[in-house]
Amino acid sequence: MSTAIPLLAAFDIFDAHFHIIDRRFPLIANQGYLPDDYGCADYLERMRGYRLVGGAVVSGSFQAFDQSYLVAALRTLGPAFVGVTQLPASVSDEELRSLDAAGVRAVRFNLKRGGSAEVKDLDTLARRVHDIVGWHAELYVDAAELPDLFATLVALPAVSIDHLGLSQHGFPTLLKLAERGIRVKATGFGRVDFAVGPALQALYQANPQALIFGSDLPCTRAPRPYTDADALLIVEMLGEEGARRVLCENARLFYCGRAHGAPQ
Repeated sequence: MSTAIPLLAAFDIFDAHFHIIDRRFPLIANQGYLPDDYGCADYLERMRGYRLVGGAVVSGSFQAFDQSYLVAALRTLGPAFVGVTQLPASVSDEELRSLDAAGVRAVRFNLKRGGSAEVKDLDTLARRVHDIVGWHAELYVDAAELPDLFATLVALPAVSIDHLGLSQHGFPTLLKLAERGIRVKATGFGRVDFAVGPALQALYQANPQALIFGSDLPCTRAPRPYTDADALLIVEMLGEEGARRVLCENARLFYCGRAHGAPQ
């Protein structure tokens, strides 16, 4: 067991970003890449020792618009877990309601790697899923692109951005978005090109509700995978109250704080 685990044992954990990869269901190579299997049992074993109270299974580029793996994973993991899926702009109202009943709570726009609806569909689809089932939108996007998206994002009902925005170049815009209520996932620390500790402090100061923790397991294509020290860094940088918010409370409110199927 990692030496960080006993220090994290004081905190409930809602893991707001991880992937389940199950080859019983369709996978589509993205830029020639297909990941190894990483099932629900693998994930739960890796998180053994954490006070895991729930989390969000996030669809990756290699899963495109397949929903079968996600529905199966949510059924296995149980009602404390929710789903983040990718959908075509043509998705029917009926399918949205069916996915909502299965536990899906957000639509993802993978602008970094593809496999999702395109940026041209962002405003319309994000508003539509919020109106029909109360979901928010999640973006995997390099922060360098955020200035061009700023006006669209701040006008949407609810949005989160993955992996601390990835790049230093767009970090000032990310801070402004956090101030305006956009959530930022404290995930993928091995993916970013800047010092994570000061960035966590700056984002938390901008908006204590903005940061939400995720492990990003199994960290496909990440230069460095998740370690327990990543979660511990949140405690070290933000203190007990900040860690309690970021490791659990902010995400639970964001994903579970309103009745599904009804926009807030």
